[in-house]
Amino acid sequence: MLHSKRPSTGAPIKALNEKLTDADAEALRFPDYSLPSETLPFWLVNVPRSQWTVECPSFLRDQNPKNIQCLSTPDHLYTRQKWEEVKEITKTNRIDRFQRVPSELRKYLEYMAHIKAEYTSVMRFMIKERLGWGNGSLEDIKARGGPFEYEEDIRIIYNDWPYGVDKDIIHLVVWTKFQLEDDPTTDDLTPSTRAAIESYVQEKFCSRMPREQVVWFKNWKSLKSVPGIEHFHVMLHRPDMEFIKEITRGDVPLIERL
Repeated sequence: MLHSKRPSTGAPIKALNEKLTDADAEALRFPDYSLPSETLPFWLVNVPRSQWTVECPSFLRDQNPKNIQCLSTPDHLYTRQKWEEVKEITKTNRIDRFQRVPSELRKYLEYMAHIKAEYTSVMRFMIKERLGWGNGSLEDIKARGGPFEYEEDIRIIYNDWPYGVDKDIIHLVVWTKFQLEDDPTTDDLTPSTRAAIESYVQEKFCSRMPREQVVWFKNWKSLKSVPGIEHFHVMLHRPDMEFIKEITRGDVPLIERL
C-alpha cells in the first residue's frame, strides 16, 4: 500500500523573523510581497510561505552542490531539457547532466526519506509496491533465466520521479531480475551487455516507433537511486500513449498519485 505521509520539516516559520533582514521581514508581513530566491535559504525556494521553516528539513540536509543549486532555482526559471539535448547527453554518456525540476527534486528527496523510514529500504519498497515481485526480499528478484530470456524477469514502468525534460518526452525504466554486467575499470556496461540491451530496445520499442525517437541509458553506480535492483532508462519522444499504456500495463507514476 502506498502512503503519502510526509516526514517532519522542522521548526515553524514564526522564528524565521529572527534570521531575516528587515527587508525580508517585510515580506512576511505582507503576503503580496515576494522575496527573491537568492534571499531565501535553498530549502524555502518553491515552498508556500505558510510552510516555511527556520531549520533545513532533515531530508534536505547534506545535499551535494548540484542538488543545492537545483533546489535554489525557482521553478519558473528552470528550463526543461529538449529532445536534441537528451540525445546528446545519452550519446556522450554525460548522464550526470540530467536533473529534475526543482520542486520535483524536493518532492523526490522527501518521499525517498519517507520510504526509507517506512520500508527500511527503497529496494524493498520497489520490489513489493512498484514491481509486484513479492514481499521485498532478495529471493523475489532471483532471475528465472539469462538476460532478456523471460518476460517475467522484466518489468517496464514509468520513472516515478522523471528528469526535467520536455513534457512530450516519456521517461520509462526497465527493471530486471538479471544482472546487467558492468566493466569495473570503466563503470560502464560491457560491450556484450550493451549489445543485449540494444537488441531488446530494438525489439520492444523500435518495432513500434522510429529509432530516432528512442534513447536508452544505464546510470553509473554513483547515480543510481536504487542500486540493489538492476535497471536502465528509456526515453521516448512523442510516443503513442496507447503503446505506453500497453507496455507499462497501465502504470501511473508516483509523482502523479501523491
